[in-house]
Amino acid sequence: MSDSNQSGRVFGGASRASEYMEEDTIGAPTSRRTAKPAEAEGGLPVLPPMPGQVDAPVETATAREAPEISPAPPAAVAAPARSDSTSILFGGAPTVLADAPASKPTSGWQGFLAKLGLSTKPRPQEVARREHAERQARFEEEVRRAVWTRAVSVLVANRKGGVGKTPASVLLSGTMAAIKGGSVAVIDAADDSGALRLRAEGTPRLGMGELVRDIAQIKTAGQLKGYTAPQTSFADVIGSAPERPRLSGEDVVNVSKVVDEFYSIRVMDSGNVYRAEAFQGAVSVTDVLVIPITNAGDAVIDALELLRQLRAAGGAPKKLADTAVILRMHDGRPESPVVGEEVERLLRDAGMNTLLDIPYDAHIAERGEITLGKLQPVTREAFVAAAAAVVRTLQDNVSND
Repeated sequence: MSDSNQSGRVFGGASRASEYMEEDTIGAPTSRRTAKPAEAEGGLPVLPPMPGQVDAPVETATAREAPEISPAPPAAVAAPARSDSTSILFGGAPTVLADAPASKPTSGWQGFLAKLGLSTKPRPQEVARREHAERQARFEEEVRRAVWTRAVSVLVANRKGGVGKTPASVLLSGTMAAIKGGSVAVIDAADDSGALRLRAEGTPRLGMGELVRDIAQIKTAGQLKGYTAPQTSFADVIGSAPERPRLSGEDVVNVSKVVDEFYSIRVMDSGNVYRAEAFQGAVSVTDVLVIPITNAGDAVIDALELLRQLRAAGGAPKKLADTAVILRMHDGRPESPVVGEEVERLLRDAGMNTLLDIPYDAHIAERGEITLGKLQPVTREAFVAAAAAVVRTLQDNVSND
């Protein structure tokens, strides 16, 4: 999926991000559905076994949007050899923030003169503000206008714990629901009970375990609603109580089929074991893969391993890997710009063309219930850009069915 020309363009969109500090791009390629991979009993795709996992640090940063790709300037220095990658990823370096761009006058004395009909050159800050607002409006419009002839699904996955899978699931689904006016559900698809119930608003009496038990009796939207936790974002969350039995692949598939009868978009928060039946079941009913990472070696290595395993499975799983959306989450811990550059290089080499930065936000870092309206404006804007990237990829993947 990446040749020498394409990899040079992969992260070029960063130069147009107006108030964000990290690199990001949007422009996931379209790809046609290929033959389905080998299936195990129950119709679930067989994914090759995964190796072990490690632990990770994270970084501080401000947000960033997702403009279209533009050619990146040629590198002045050759990329480090792969043998050097580990030392770069796990080395230390001080955090450095990048510059933000700039924009026409509607405020200040220049704005006053403009109202009198006297032309003045807009200040760079004014130009930047307008361009930023226009970009955000385009992103929201993309999400609002997106429609499909069937329900669509997003899987949020990375076996590395602590990279922000659950916050990303809650906020990505919440952002899409807030823009579209609802019809978005997010479910706990982890094999063992995940943290989705704890990070979502409310304390519902029923959840994923009870829904699996009662799934054959769910015939109406009202019945299904009883297993959800409605959010102020207009998304509905189906979390799990701690004692919930382990999910099978069939459980995930059956719940997904029922949820899809009553919601337009289904987001799945996954666990940390790719070989688990629940994960394989989730992969079999997914249209777009979202991989949260941090600027840490183990987080990106686990993400790359997920891509490798899905591609090895072939068919629909390979398509998910080829069109994955990467969210680089920042949680306030120190980050190395050298490691950040190496993370981008590794993702570029893996054929990834959609990388978006989600800035540090104190509300997310509190590790409690997440409310979309409590995010800092820059964080919410970053999730709007991420939602637009996901919707764009859904349009490509689903329209090619």
